[in-house]
Amino acid sequence: MGMTLTEKIIARAAHKDQVKPGENVWVNVDVLMTHDVCGPGTIGVFQKEFGREAKVWDQEKIVIIPDHYIFTNDQRANRNVDILRDFANEQQLKYFYDITDRSNFKVNPDYKGVCHIALAQEGHTRPGEVLFGTDSHTCNAGAFGQFATGIGNTDAGFIMGTGKLLIKVPATMRFILEGKMPDYLLAKDLILQIIGDISVAGATYRTMEFTGETVENMTMEERMTLCNMVIEAGGKNGVIAPDQTTYDYLKGKTDKPFESFYSDEDASFYSTHRYNVEDLEPVVAQPHSPDNRALAKDCEDVKIDRVYIGSCTGGKTTDFVNSARILQGKKVKVPTYIVPATQKVYEDLYKIKQNGQTLAEIFIDSGCFEPAAPSCAACLGGPKDTFGRMNEPEICVSTTNRNFPGRMGNKQAGIYLASPYTAAASALTGYVTDPRQFI
Repeated sequence: MGMTLTEKIIARAAHKDQVKPGENVWVNVDVLMTHDVCGPGTIGVFQKEFGREAKVWDQEKIVIIPDHYIFTNDQRANRNVDILRDFANEQQLKYFYDITDRSNFKVNPDYKGVCHIALAQEGHTRPGEVLFGTDSHTCNAGAFGQFATGIGNTDAGFIMGTGKLLIKVPATMRFILEGKMPDYLLAKDLILQIIGDISVAGATYRTMEFTGETVENMTMEERMTLCNMVIEAGGKNGVIAPDQTTYDYLKGKTDKPFESFYSDEDASFYSTHRYNVEDLEPVVAQPHSPDNRALAKDCEDVKIDRVYIGSCTGGKTTDFVNSARILQGKKVKVPTYIVPATQKVYEDLYKIKQNGQTLAEIFIDSGCFEPAAPSCAACLGGPKDTFGRMNEPEICVSTTNRNFPGRMGNKQAGIYLASPYTAAASALTGYVTDPRQFI
């Protein structure tokens, strides 16, 4: 019996010839990631179970990235970063991307930004490997053909000490996306369409494998968008088979050898779902669930208060290139926030030009706020002074990945999840808007 891509990766990590869905296996971990929200808890578990003087299993396989609650005066949030810094120093960890310069506490030029995009940009996402992270959107890295999933502090603390974790092999749901992507659609539309079809529980503890002509023609950043949001359907991980696009992205980012895996023709899938993307239209997820899908054109009577373009899902360079395409030469009618995911994306906003203007110039000329410092910012709300937090019950169109009550601040606020195209189009009208009006 053949195996799926995910099963092959797990089998490699478990030193087994074969694994099957439902089987419990111990896997060897290639990378453990944590950040300022869950890092202190993970460290606490590690020190309690292994002792305060214990050393981590591998100083080069732990990646710590402060990104969630960092630009804030909240002392408890700041203390979390202090704990990470002290631990990284004590353990002499190779990969701690600090927010401050340890000597003068100014913003560190090596600060990276949102963990999921920073992991990719710094070469920590490699085909065939196992990546665990204390954040549900760790599944973002599945775009590189690896097994990547979120875990809790207890599991992370155990990995920190042993480099191993016991997991159950997930069954794989296959999503075949065929056809040429219409000019007005983006990966965010596709994943919102899929989640709307299968529901937020439709892939619970299963792999969502994306394949087909449409996926093969996607950029790495658009592939990340697909995999990033599998958790919104309850998925254990998302995965896309590596190809030349993957290898080109990784070129110069990592010198570590890796092995690529592919699903066998006779692999057994839990289910198969086919889409012809040429038949799809721009969609949004209405409040208060990612599966509350509606066509953007059917929501055009919804008046909005703000637009937010950012996060690991919607704050990549490609997302801003797409937003700028809609906004250039026009004026927004509602406050519109531009929040790049990482420092590299921030720099791209001032380097990449469209029709003679940098992306930043396009956004500023259209009336958007100046690009903010890279971080998770309003995507997870957080401390009261977190950038972009909605303190009033407003209606927001957002390129983020969740629209639960209170996710961006006020529990009565309404968040419409949308693609960068739809978000930008909505900013121009002040209503939820189908981007085909501007394309």
